[in-house]
Amino acid sequence: MSDQSSFSTRAIRQQMERTQYREHSTPLFLTSSFTFPTAEQMADTFAGNAEGIIYSRYNNPSVDEFIQKMCSLEGAEAGFATASGMSAVFSSLMALVRSGDHILATRAVFGSTHQILTSLMPRWGVSHTYVEPDQQDQWASAVQENTRILLLETPSNPGLALVDLEAAGKFAREHGLILMVDNCFATPYLQRPLELGAHLIMHSATKWIDGQGRSLGGMILGDQALMDEIVFFCRHTGPALSPFNAWLMSKSLETLAVRMEAHCKSALQLAEWLQKQDGISAVSYPFLSSHPQHELARKQMKLGGGIVTCTLAGGADAAMQLVNRLQVCSRSSNLGDTRTIVTHPTSTTHSKLTEEERLAVGISPGLLRISVGLEGIEDIIGDFAQALAPQ
Repeated sequence: MSDQSSFSTRAIRQQMERTQYREHSTPLFLTSSFTFPTAEQMADTFAGNAEGIIYSRYNNPSVDEFIQKMCSLEGAEAGFATASGMSAVFSSLMALVRSGDHILATRAVFGSTHQILTSLMPRWGVSHTYVEPDQQDQWASAVQENTRILLLETPSNPGLALVDLEAAGKFAREHGLILMVDNCFATPYLQRPLELGAHLIMHSATKWIDGQGRSLGGMILGDQALMDEIVFFCRHTGPALSPFNAWLMSKSLETLAVRMEAHCKSALQLAEWLQKQDGISAVSYPFLSSHPQHELARKQMKLGGGIVTCTLAGGADAAMQLVNRLQVCSRSSNLGDTRTIVTHPTSTTHSKLTEEERLAVGISPGLLRISVGLEGIEDIIGDFAQALAPQ
């Protein structure tokens, strides 16, 4: 498959070599281990002197196909698939930091990433400093002699704050830092951080990559030298993705482009409609002209993504009331599904943060995160209309 082929062609046509059965759709390899024709070849494979698959915790044909597709779509040299998005974040950090290191991170990160930085990393003597994602003039003063990693997500969860990836890449090079980007909200279809200077990318493949709410998975992608360290760590600590989930997600990549086009189109329509409704004090979506980083979004993203946030003027009570009145949309903490999902971050995904920490990243008590699905947009808007109507 040529690297010059279109995104969708690579996502569909890049497959593992066919078996003797000449199957059209690639098979699933549900096996924990693999055999060898001779003891000598087995020894050579374990020694790294011969190619071969040893054990599904190390690699597996179904998992390898998923990794190779993601590498192609993101423009990465190498990758490793993990059991969840958070195992991808944790494993990539733990593989690269040492006791005494320091991590520079943009303040707007997912709740569990915040817990890793504030509650877990200090156990191993790794410290961190938060900086504002849109104020890069303050980043330099936060860099320490022991700073090793610059960690960011863009757009952020759930506030949809953006980081200028090109500027972040330049900053990382100037200060000798490893730039790690959580690209979950954008997917490789909308944004490719490696092309803008990132060294590593993490994904919660559970979200838009799978796209149907079926399974958990994560992905780490990036430069070969860094990935060698991460693969070594992951092979010996065991956060490997199951072959079945990898097979599902490799199939899902075949429709990623058309799905994201539809998600983004509906999300923009919903955001534009919500802006006009009484009782809603704010709406955020990267491709809305009212988004403070609208120009940056159009510069580094193909489309605005599938997430919209809105803030109810009546605060938490009004937000909870709206969620309870929805009849079509789902109440869940997940996102990236074919089904539209509405979440109240203050009481769910970011409930472990203090109120001060939530407000610092734009999570007010009345904020709702909407993962716009693939239902008819008229039905999604109609559901919100009846939920907002006076009772």
